[in-house]
Amino acid sequence: MRTEHTPAEVNIHLRAKAHDRLLIDQAAELLGSNRSQFMMASALKEAKNVILDQTSIYADNKTFQNVLEWLDTPATQEQIDGMNRLQTINPPWSDE
Repeated sequence: MRTEHTPAEVNIHLRAKAHDRLLIDQAAELLGSNRSQFMMASALKEAKNVILDQTSIYADNKTFQNVLEWLDTPATQEQIDGMNRLQTINPPWSDE
């Protein structure tokens, strides 16, 4: 698990039990990295998983097919009018 060494921009401090630190050190050594590299890689991997879990939708085949059919259905006039109305509104973050 060799990673390219780039200077850190911020420090992150953790308190851990001695046996937890030993376990982390052993795992890092097995992957050829140091404690900081191992902990950063592990934390980033878990953070990405948490975010994906919150942004992914899982559905069975029938539900997925229903969604695809819904997406393929042409927009109603009411929906078209709503989309046109939204396109004319300047968002609050716009400079205009």
